[in-house]
Amino acid sequence: MNKPHERRKYIFVTGGVLSGVGKGITAASIGAVLKARGLNVSVQKCEAYLNVDAGTLNPAEHGECFVTKDGTEIDLDLGHYERFLDIELTKDSATLAGRVYRDLIQAERDGKFLGKTVQMIPHFTDAIQNEIEQSGSGSDVHIIELGGTVGDYESVAYMEAFREFAARIGRDNCIFVHVLYVPYLLTSKELKTKPAQNAMRDLRSFGIMPDIIGARSDYPLSDGALSKISMFGGVAKEAVVPLPNAKSIYQVPLTLEKQKVAQLLLKKLGLPVRKPNMKIWDDISDKATKSYDKKIRVGIVAKYLDNEDTYYSVLESLKIAAWHEAVDLEFSWVDAEKIQKNLSSLNTYDAILVPGGFGTRGVEGKIAAAGWALDNNKPYLGLCLGLQVAVIAAARAGGVKNATSAEIDDKSKSQAIYLMPSQAGKQATGGTMRLGNYEATLAKGSKVAKLYGTSEIIERHRHRYEVNRAYEDDITKGGLVISGESPDGRLVEFVEAKNHPFFIATQAHPEFKSRPHRPHPLFTGLIKAAKASK
Repeated sequence: MNKPHERRKYIFVTGGVLSGVGKGITAASIGAVLKARGLNVSVQKCEAYLNVDAGTLNPAEHGECFVTKDGTEIDLDLGHYERFLDIELTKDSATLAGRVYRDLIQAERDGKFLGKTVQMIPHFTDAIQNEIEQSGSGSDVHIIELGGTVGDYESVAYMEAFREFAARIGRDNCIFVHVLYVPYLLTSKELKTKPAQNAMRDLRSFGIMPDIIGARSDYPLSDGALSKISMFGGVAKEAVVPLPNAKSIYQVPLTLEKQKVAQLLLKKLGLPVRKPNMKIWDDISDKATKSYDKKIRVGIVAKYLDNEDTYYSVLESLKIAAWHEAVDLEFSWVDAEKIQKNLSSLNTYDAILVPGGFGTRGVEGKIAAAGWALDNNKPYLGLCLGLQVAVIAAARAGGVKNATSAEIDDKSKSQAIYLMPSQAGKQATGGTMRLGNYEATLAKGSKVAKLYGTSEIIERHRHRYEVNRAYEDDITKGGLVISGESPDGRLVEFVEAKNHPFFIATQAHPEFKSRPHRPHPLFTGLIKAAKASK
């Protein structure tokens, strides 16, 4: 095993009581307050799933699949990291147990262990430690978040790896931050710390003592509750950081700064305590929490309606663009499986957005919604599948009555969206997916070129099917023009309507590149068009 970088410091963020408690936001916010002090921060998400990547996880259960610039499909927490730290991550920031196991088994099959018995300890735990060192390479401080909660069966080996790593590099070079949830019982009107006490005991059972405890709650924590958490956690009271619900997640860095978390971290790690530049977070927090005079309504035509995390980056991108355009945003889910029966209800919105997705369910509803927006001059933004349904709607309007997608009907003779011949038969291998950053050339004078302010751009992708250019004339007759292509001219990246207030669709996922202080131009364009329509 390699010796860790002698100057690098490590912060492990774990969670207790329940999942979804806010570890990702906490980890990202810790990184933000350290970066505000001039430190080079890297970050990593460890997951105990036996999946090799997050590409096949159900978004209704796990939330969106975030895609990094190099095409890694991973948990939505990487989106938090990128937005809070304004960095672009790679596969090195995503460690899923399934991939580590796969690589270990392949190494064993290749004879690399020279006949040794391959075991969880030391082989799996060593592999995790090597991943941590590699992910943190080149940074001053490396933050590692473990998914799930301490005590989960599948996380045991990760906890052992963390313990071993801390012992090897020295406890003065690493910190453990444990994020807990403190429930409030309405019947007795009291905060209950017992679940947090049990979660801290779980952490200690792995030989790990927390340095800082983040106490999440729906109600303000009493002094007594903080004292009890301090006592059972074995940390000073000032190291128990209350993390009550915030109006905006972008207030959390300011909350940590107010609680002097950075000072605690820096002193414990032996790093210089510098004065931070938090101006950007003051500005973001002000914009995110302000009420504006004008409100716009955006209808999101989708099929996963039970969990907002499914379209997390899309929602964040809309919110960010709305703040910067000084309008309040109200968004509503439009059921793609039902909208065909009541298309006129789309009139209640100032703009329509169709996000990405896979599968056939609800696609006809999305096609109908895109066609309605095109015909009725309603501002429209289509993302990935949102482009494909817009193209199908235009092809049908242009005379190809049975225009469809190969994903809907792989036997159809009218596939306006198709699987390119060179990709046929590779669906099960993932070889047909375009993942990560791809360049695009925008048509001069097009609306998208004006929005971006340039004709050469890079956006992230996650899709399998492409626009069939054999139907280009029909698509044009139906009201859309191709306004962005791959540099070689083979692939369609953008379409738009010429005589329309705002109708733009892209094969990419621009939501992954939006930042709280730098809204993405496509979302800004949609919000501006919606505002102008009122």
